[in-house]
Amino acid sequence: MNLNKAILVGRLTKDPELRALPSGQNVASFGMATNRYFSDKSGQKQEATEFHNIVLFGRLADVASQYLKKGSMVLIEGRIQTRSWQDNEGNKKYKTEIVGESIQLGPKNTQMPDTTNQLNKEEIPIIQKEEEDIDIKDIPF
Repeated sequence: MNLNKAILVGRLTKDPELRALPSGQNVASFGMATNRYFSDKSGQKQEATEFHNIVLFGRLADVASQYLKKGSMVLIEGRIQTRSWQDNEGNKKYKTEIVGESIQLGPKNTQMPDTTNQLNKEEIPIIQKEEEDIDIKDIPF
């Protein structure tokens, strides 16, 4: 069995670029950055950033171009694809991309929200299960 699946959560490094294929289908492409935090051998906290090329087709491309912009947070689920072509000088070029199959938009605010002291008990809906009388005959053991 083979599996080619990528799930990324990060921020756009540039606004999506929307264009159309000869067939008329829309394509959006943009860069995305993901961060990783870790402690090195000496115990110092470190941050490493990876940059990804994202490509979306059809309705996903339309949604991305309409709602996403540089700095927006997004979750992308898709597959990894490497394509090749020859440049004008005849050199073979390669580009690895994440072809998005689904996206989930992040918060509208591009800054990380500070959730401390923002939640009131009135704002959080409390869902309670209705209590029922349990008959001893209904217990299977």
